[in-house]
Amino acid sequence: MHAGSPEKKPLEASVASALRTVATEQAGVAALAAALENELAEPFARAVDMVSRINGRVIVTGVGKSGHIGTKIAASLASTGTPAFFVHPAEANHGDLGMIARDDAIIAMSWSGESKELMGIVAYSRRFSIPLIAITAGAASALARAADVVLLLPSAPEACPHGLAPTTSTLLQLVVGDALAIALLEARGFTPDHFRTFHPGGQLGANLTLVSEIMRVGDQIPLAALGTKMPEAVMTLSNKKVGCVCVVDGKGELVGIITDGDVARNLHRNLADIAVDDIMTRTPKTVDPQTLAGTAIALLNEYNIGALVVTENRMPVGVVHFHDLLRIGAA
Repeated sequence: MHAGSPEKKPLEASVASALRTVATEQAGVAALAAALENELAEPFARAVDMVSRINGRVIVTGVGKSGHIGTKIAASLASTGTPAFFVHPAEANHGDLGMIARDDAIIAMSWSGESKELMGIVAYSRRFSIPLIAITAGAASALARAADVVLLLPSAPEACPHGLAPTTSTLLQLVVGDALAIALLEARGFTPDHFRTFHPGGQLGANLTLVSEIMRVGDQIPLAALGTKMPEAVMTLSNKKVGCVCVVDGKGELVGIITDGDVARNLHRNLADIAVDDIMTRTPKTVDPQTLAGTAIALLNEYNIGALVVTENRMPVGVVHFHDLLRIGAA
C-alpha cells in the first residue's frame, strides 16, 4: 500500500484524532498536577484528613458521566480500606437518603457544580451536619458554596472537537478520585494482606494468595539426602511429580536441588555411579511461606524454572510448582 493511497487516509485520520485526544487529556492531567502542588494542596489534604476521621462510610454521588466516575471511585475506596458506596442522587431523593448516616461523609461530583439532581442530597448533608466534599470545576457553583471542602478541578478543554462530550472533565474527576483513594490507603497503612481480604476473586486475588496456602507439604515434598545415588533420586522425582528433588544435609537443611532437566542432561552417564551431590544445583531458588503467588510467578518466569522450594530457617517446608499457581489462576 502506498503512503498516499486512499485506503490509508482513514487510518491516518483515526490515529491523528486519537493523538489529539491523548494530548488534550494529558494536558488536563498536567494542569491537575500543577494545581495539587499549589492551590489544591490544602483542600486535598483536608479532604483526606476528613475522610480518615469519620467512623462511618463514604457516600459518593453524582449524575450523568460524573455518576459513572463516582461509581468507580466508590469501588476503589471500598477495595482499598475505605468503606464506601455510590448513591444515585435521584434515588436519594426518593428514599435512599435513609442510607446516609451522621457519621458518614459525602463526596458529591459535578463538573459544573450546578446539577439540580444533587441539591436534595446536599441539603440533607447540611441539615444533619454530614461532612461534604465537592469535586467540581465550578468555583462559585451551588455545590462549591455548600461544601465543607472543595476539590476545585482546573478548567481544561474537552477532547471532543465540539467541546460537548465529557472527556477531559471525567478523566480529571477519575484521577482526583484515585488520588484520594491512594492517599487514604497510605494514611491507613493498607497492606497487600488487607487488599487480599477485600479482593479474593480473579487474577488479582490469586496473585495475592500466599505461597503457604498452595504449596505441597509433608510427604509431597521430594527429598533426597546428600550421598543419595541418582537412581533413587530419579524414582523420587518420578513419584512426586514436581519436577525437582530437594537435596538436604544431615540437619535437614536445603543444600541443593536436582531437576528433571539435570537428569536429562546426564543420561549419557551411568547414573548408578553418580550421587546427587555430583550434579545438583547448589544455589536453588527459594521463597518463604509468606511470599505472594504473584511474586512466585514472577520468579519462575524470570529464571525459566518450573518450581520453587519454600524454606524456613533453611529447612524445606514446601514446594510450589507452576501448575499449582496455574490452578488458582495466578499464572
